[in-house]
Amino acid sequence: MKFTKGQEFVAEFLGTMVLILFGCGSVAMVVLFGSNPPIPGEVVKGGYTNIVLGWGLAVTMGIYVSGAISGAHLNPALTLAMAATKRLPWAKVPHYILAQFLGAFVGAGLMFAVYYPKWILVDPNLGHTAGIFCTFPAVPGFWPGFFDQVVGTALLLGMILAIVDKLNALPGSNMAPFIIGLVIVAIGISFGGMNGYAINPARDLGPRLFSVVAGFKNNGLTDGPSVWLPPVLGPFMGALVGAFAYDLTIGRILLKTHMLSQAPEQHSEGMDASH
Repeated sequence: MKFTKGQEFVAEFLGTMVLILFGCGSVAMVVLFGSNPPIPGEVVKGGYTNIVLGWGLAVTMGIYVSGAISGAHLNPALTLAMAATKRLPWAKVPHYILAQFLGAFVGAGLMFAVYYPKWILVDPNLGHTAGIFCTFPAVPGFWPGFFDQVVGTALLLGMILAIVDKLNALPGSNMAPFIIGLVIVAIGISFGGMNGYAINPARDLGPRLFSVVAGFKNNGLTDGPSVWLPPVLGPFMGALVGAFAYDLTIGRILLKTHMLSQAPEQHSEGMDASH
């Protein structure tokens, strides 16, 4: 099936919106519903485990929403890597990325609207909860967060390509979105501490822009330390590294083996035809 640019735009928009609703919603559950006064060491609504599982399921649901129409990129870094490796026409890149950022912004707004009555009780001045929308570094400086995002996103792209490669062991019965969601969980468990594992420029910058519009202080963009660049630039670099690393190693081996396995069969068919 061939879809129009408008249909692809809607698919990427809705898929990314669903991603943010579930993902940022899981963070809001943990941040907004602790005991008052706070209890030292309290694990609120599952704590970090809830957040990691929430983001994994968020990606899975977003892919199910938009996968058949747009391929469910939901991530500008993924879109760039797909175009750079000739899996996606460059003409599709602008409307894919625009839809992703807009979907992330709107998803953040809807999530905020749902939680607003509780939000203003916990943080009436919107001074310390911008982290529900976007990521913040564990250590100061550009390079630690940037390197973290490069590695995390390279892992994401390499794993996605391995999962969907038709020459590899494909998941059965529409299970690829679920397995990709598990990749998100794995990255969060293993690499979530340094910079919040955005691994997606739209996932971070879209909600962060909403936090600015909504008047949040310490948002990392217009107020407080400017920490928005690593989770935006790092994923673009990491996606390219991961995609080309896969194509030059596992992908090339699988393709070469497939071509060699087809050659004897084609030769045999040619011999039979000559008789």
